[in-house]
Amino acid sequence: MGSFSFSSGNAAQVLRLPLHLLGLAATRVIPRSNDLWVFGSAAGIGEGAWALWTVAAAHGERAVWLTGSEKDAADARRAGIRSVAKAGLYGFWLTARARVVVVTHGAGDVNRYGTAGSFLVQLWHGIPLKRLGLDSPVTARAPVNVPGLARFLRWAYRRTQRRIRLLPAASHLVRGRLESAFGLGHDRIPVTGEPRVDVLSDGSAADARASVDALIGPTSGARLVLYAPTWRDGAPDPAIPTPAEWAAIVDSLDAANAVLVIRSHPLGAGDYTSPPGTDRVRAMGADLIADVTPVLPAFDTLITDYSSLIYDTALIPLPVVFFAPDEDRYAHERGFYGRYRDLAGVDVATTWVEVMRQLSLVLLEDAERARRVERARDLSTRVHAYRDGRNAERVYRAIRRRLASPREAKGDE
Repeated sequence: MGSFSFSSGNAAQVLRLPLHLLGLAATRVIPRSNDLWVFGSAAGIGEGAWALWTVAAAHGERAVWLTGSEKDAADARRAGIRSVAKAGLYGFWLTARARVVVVTHGAGDVNRYGTAGSFLVQLWHGIPLKRLGLDSPVTARAPVNVPGLARFLRWAYRRTQRRIRLLPAASHLVRGRLESAFGLGHDRIPVTGEPRVDVLSDGSAADARASVDALIGPTSGARLVLYAPTWRDGAPDPAIPTPAEWAAIVDSLDAANAVLVIRSHPLGAGDYTSPPGTDRVRAMGADLIADVTPVLPAFDTLITDYSSLIYDTALIPLPVVFFAPDEDRYAHERGFYGRYRDLAGVDVATTWVEVMRQLSLVLLEDAERARRVERARDLSTRVHAYRDGRNAERVYRAIRRRLASPREAKGDE
């Protein structure tokens, strides 16, 4: 499992500064092609970029997917779409030539040195609960203690985010968070809904269940529980079960005829290897499926701490068991939008024993399940302005309107 931290990422960016400057100079003289769109995502062929790709392609846009690995390239071939490796001169050339550049995580989803001057569409990859960008103290964390370096990193981050021309929001509530986190004006963040969750309106639970069984092996009709801890900036996950906790987890799963599917964060760190001799615990990491959104309807319950999956699964809606063993520390180091307990309620578990007690109630008692489903449904009405599966279409139309405006025609920022 990979590990990443803001400090290591910022160190890499400082070392790449000469390349950034060369790229900036090159994009000033390379003309952009009005009919070329490039797409990329750190998650591979998926997320909101894929949803928007399908709409753009249906409207006849000339589109290229920029891949970051051989696996991504193979996935693109299976999908029947044109792709090019984002690294290297050709990846840079296409990024520098494209009028529209679509990403889900950051400029590194495509060729990071060729984005200046493009119509940069940042789809992001989830409604934020934990503080992001300019709102988070970790974003500009310096790799070394050099006077002024953190201030420079924060300035560079703000300047880079100003290149974003369009950042769709799921609702007006979410729009305010994104404005603050990215330092963007109201006009660049339209409320269109997130393309990445369109699949939750279009897909079926049966299809999702079949996909999960194909990935992790047959589950023989058992209830499926998704455990998705969030990223902790390179630090180990504090919720790794002890041998005694593993035994208790397996006993509870047996009693409820359930399978725990563990989805560790792709950038996280931690060993969730279950004890031998049981098939009640399965792993479903990013190596098996890059974008988990399409298979969310397969699950009966979500266990998580601070993941944006809380908001995604509210569309289904799924009951959630909140598990936050480091709530106070995380609130201090990263921070939340609003109060965590306003979202999670008073019954936040801090140990696996408490998690399994609550999970058993959700799986075996109809009243408890109904209570948590209703809580998820209420959350969905507050954070999702649209639930019709047409978010990608609204984003496409918003891009086209902006491209047709006189201001964009002149390339004004």
